[in-house]
Amino acid sequence: MARYKDYSYLQTKMVAISYDRQIIPGTFEHTLSDVIDLLDMSIFDDRYHNDKTGAPAYDPRVLLKIILFAYSKGVIYSRRIAQLCSENVVFMAL
Repeated sequence: MARYKDYSYLQTKMVAISYDRQIIPGTFEHTLSDVIDLLDMSIFDDRYHNDKTGAPAYDPRVLLKIILFAYSKGVIYSRRIAQLCSENVVFMAL
């Protein structure tokens, strides 16, 4: 009779992920990230009026990286992009 290792889908496994290691140099996402980091995004600073009240906003660079990377993969729907941000480690790293 065959013997198999015991397993349970109820077990919890915590995996440490370093986001900076997920974007490999030489890839499109690495180049995209570097190029967007060079852009002057100060034009958006006047639009946010949350300096005293309200939650902090996401950096426009981060949002632009995610949108452009999603578009490069053919994903154009905002709900699908939001889903990828919670499931795909490259989207999380951007």
